[in-house]
Amino acid sequence: MFFVTLILVAITMLSCKKEALPKPASHLRLDYTEASYTQFESQCHYTFEMNSDAIIKGEEECGFTIHYPKMKATIYLSYKTVNGNINKLLRDAQKLTYEHVIKADDIVEQPYLNPQQKVYGMFYQVDGNAATNSQFYATDSTKHFVTGSIYFYAKPNFDSIMPAASYIKNDMQRLLETLKWK
Repeated sequence: MFFVTLILVAITMLSCKKEALPKPASHLRLDYTEASYTQFESQCHYTFEMNSDAIIKGEEECGFTIHYPKMKATIYLSYKTVNGNINKLLRDAQKLTYEHVIKADDIVEQPYLNPQQKVYGMFYQVDGNAATNSQFYATDSTKHFVTGSIYFYAKPNFDSIMPAASYIKNDMQRLLETLKWK
């Protein structure tokens, strides 16, 4: 009996010669077309360049939504007239950004100054699982105030939406950099 058990153990150990190899790490590859931009004109008090693949819809009071159907995301733009309330508008824009601090890992502020076009503002990059990944505000300090933010149609998971968020963040920066008052 001992001899039979010994043979069975030897056969079992010698018969399995395939080594178990771990699977290599894989990464989701998302390729987006290179962005091309077109000038957006309307009856409103400002113009800007936007991605030609995006779809823009007008809202009331010169606010717009810029939809990215392939990425399931939308940039929301709102416009307000400055009537001696610049401090309140700035405080509200900053408050909106910092409400995401609970879920955000980091909020990076990038000031924007364009004295030739009289456009001054702040661009915020929000890292982590916050509801929005990028926001900005722009003003001329006397008449016009525009805010913009991006939202995805999904539960925030920064690792999953990072390629799309990065792509649209570049579009938002382009929008801010090409913003002109009429």
